[in-house]
Amino acid sequence: MSSVDTTPADTEGVTAIFRRVLETEDVTADSDFFLLGGDSLIATRVLSALARTYGVELSFEDFVLAPTPAGLVALIAGVR
Repeated sequence: MSSVDTTPADTEGVTAIFRRVLETEDVTADSDFFLLGGDSLIATRVLSALARTYGVELSFEDFVLAPTPAGLVALIAGVR
């Protein structure tokens, strides 16, 4: 049995991942991960959490092109 969530990604869920990984509550749907102090190493933790939670594999390049929770949700919706 898989522990992957089958529900669609939503901005609330992705924002929560950003908050947990960046260890700050100062994240909104339009917050830029890199402007909040995130780096490539920490981004891999977000990508892993997205894969575990939503069952989608995104590349680091995908993340750079859509570094906000809202941007990633739109990207994930396009992948499915």
